[in-house]
Amino acid sequence: MAQRNQGWGQSVNPDDAIHNTSANDSFENVLARARVGRRGFLKGSSSLAAASMLGMGLAFLTDAVNQDGQVAKAATGPRLGFNPVAKSIADTLIVPEGYTATVLLATGDPIKSNVTPYKNDGTDNDFEVRAGDHHDAMYYFGLNRAGNGWDPQGSDRALLCINHEVCEDLGFIHPNGPTDYGPESTTPRPPLEIDKEVAAHGVTVVEVERQGSTYQLNRDSRYNRRITATTLFEITGPARRSPMLATAFSPTGEQTRGTLNNCANGYTPWGTYLTCEENWAGYFHRREEDSARTAKELASFKRYGIGNATSGRYNWSRAGAPDNTDLYRRWDTSKTGARADQDFRNVANTFGWVVEMDPFNLNATPKKRTTMGRFAHEGAWPATAVAGQPLVFYSGDDARNEYVYKFVSALVWDPRDATGGLAAGDKYLDAGTLYAAKFNDNGTGEWLPLTLSNPNIANYADYDFADEADILINARIAADAAGATKMDRPEWGGVNPVNGEVYLTLTNNVSSSSGRGVKTALDAANPRYYADEKGSRISQGNVNGHIIRWREAGGYAAAMTFQWDVYLFAAQADAGSDVNLSGLTDENDFSSPDGLWFSDAVPGLMWIQTDDGAYTDVTNCMMLAAIPGTVGDGQAKMVTNKAVPSNGDADQVVRTYMGQSANSTVLRRFLVGPRDCEITGITESPDGKVIFVNVQHPGENSTSATDPTQFTSHWPDGGNARPRSATVVITKNDGGIIGT
Repeated sequence: MAQRNQGWGQSVNPDDAIHNTSANDSFENVLARARVGRRGFLKGSSSLAAASMLGMGLAFLTDAVNQDGQVAKAATGPRLGFNPVAKSIADTLIVPEGYTATVLLATGDPIKSNVTPYKNDGTDNDFEVRAGDHHDAMYYFGLNRAGNGWDPQGSDRALLCINHEVCEDLGFIHPNGPTDYGPESTTPRPPLEIDKEVAAHGVTVVEVERQGSTYQLNRDSRYNRRITATTLFEITGPARRSPMLATAFSPTGEQTRGTLNNCANGYTPWGTYLTCEENWAGYFHRREEDSARTAKELASFKRYGIGNATSGRYNWSRAGAPDNTDLYRRWDTSKTGARADQDFRNVANTFGWVVEMDPFNLNATPKKRTTMGRFAHEGAWPATAVAGQPLVFYSGDDARNEYVYKFVSALVWDPRDATGGLAAGDKYLDAGTLYAAKFNDNGTGEWLPLTLSNPNIANYADYDFADEADILINARIAADAAGATKMDRPEWGGVNPVNGEVYLTLTNNVSSSSGRGVKTALDAANPRYYADEKGSRISQGNVNGHIIRWREAGGYAAAMTFQWDVYLFAAQADAGSDVNLSGLTDENDFSSPDGLWFSDAVPGLMWIQTDDGAYTDVTNCMMLAAIPGTVGDGQAKMVTNKAVPSNGDADQVVRTYMGQSANSTVLRRFLVGPRDCEITGITESPDGKVIFVNVQHPGENSTSATDPTQFTSHWPDGGNARPRSATVVITKNDGGIIGT
């Protein structure tokens, strides 16, 4: 997720920073070379081999190929059954006529019945028993009738697992804002402030109970708890006990403390929650000469964006005496001792993982699953579990020019493990193969194994991988070596249950003439420039983002190749046709797709959520409902970009390929959030009659943490209140299924 307001002094959004300087091809260049004219578009169920024999540059199928390899006509899908919500910059949450949205749980709200109501003035210090900040991805786990285990169809009671990405940078949780924030600071910080911020990260687990047509929080539930940046975690998989994970806290590299920057998520067929660590690299203090570290350590720091002159996002390692214990020193990744077990030089290697936790087992220690690789993890989305076949999870690495990944378990799925808890996770998630995606010029793709058996990795000149643990700890470098394709900030993904195709949002790849990032030339995947009415704000690159999709060539696990196209280009409705490539209208235009989720209750219904900074003068962030088509349902298109005189560019013509135009029958706006927010996180009741949606960081562009006149939002409490992130419950007034 983008974090645009860097009140703590960091000038570059961590999502926008580029740490991939490899020579690997970018998705834009692949698209530019790949696209052929309409006569080169091969329809029907012809195979890729046939396309190659015919010399075609592109082989898309009109019919959907399911995961058993059979050809089937695309389903028409459900019908959208609500009137589109208009764009808005009002400080309120807007849902369609006939729907109601109510706040369930906001930042600081108590999760136990004996905890006092949140004052929202910065004086509450017990975030271990309160909802964390920056609500993000979440998942609904139905409780069985006995109330002691998972029931996928349980609708009377459920456990809601909610991620908390960061702590508000402006410091709304402190009485007078934060003290000594920022990577440039070298002065101590009050331990009380640090403790509160650390506790505001992580995950909240709460029980919800159905009350009529909606759900309410059960604060008396024994399941309610927080997992924070101080919680104990086991490290499992091939990297467990690696010397590269040894710290003063865990000399054997078997444990670590804390999870943070919990953004997107996933879930397992055995009813556990997967929370994913995204922009973790910006949290660590490191102030040392590069000569103190090995060449491999320096390569890893550089690839993951940890410099040698930073105090970290919140300066957590610099707690004032006498409390400057290992609880705070653990955020310092500098080499200060004679051995790795005397300092925290390797602590950053214990973050960046997919974390599995069992919401139903209060005594189970959560586990960081190293088999799934270490990067800015933007989710772990499962393909449908099929008995007798390996399990598959897809992930994105949310930064500019990073990669798309697929994990395939070593063992095949046994439905008898459906209630196995973390023991099932040990079985399926601690052994397997991680792959990175390569998008070929002819509209096909390959999954590249990140193993030493891959000669490109074994013989990589820029980094000498010691073993499998080294590959997974430095998955970005391994993907560089393998030759994966650079992408425009891979965000959320999901698998369409109707036809098995995989969708993934690419939020944007913003670069500008004003110096924010590296200027990127226009090409097929970035075929538009952006300028305001006066031409004074000029940016080249994929400023509005898009959504890609692919179809695996066979079963999810067995497929080592796939077919792909661009499902949808985001844009504002009044942009020219060379920018608004998908023909969006006032009823469905949007920018910077981020969250993406397929409904289980309504197969074929897809939700798209936005985290935008390019269109916010016209509308706040939003959520749209979509009925997507199939890979290859669109056409090739030539795009002409007229020069902007003040930018000095000549006209540029590029060829791109896109899915069908999205009219309001298959894509329409469902929700608009309050000012400065991001809409993120969605889950539903099993019957589809209730959805839960998160509103993150309303008012993040406020200029004061204490002066209400400087707040840009007062949502959800109104009046002069400090803004708060929150989970909302959305129902249809007639009790019907949401969206249809």
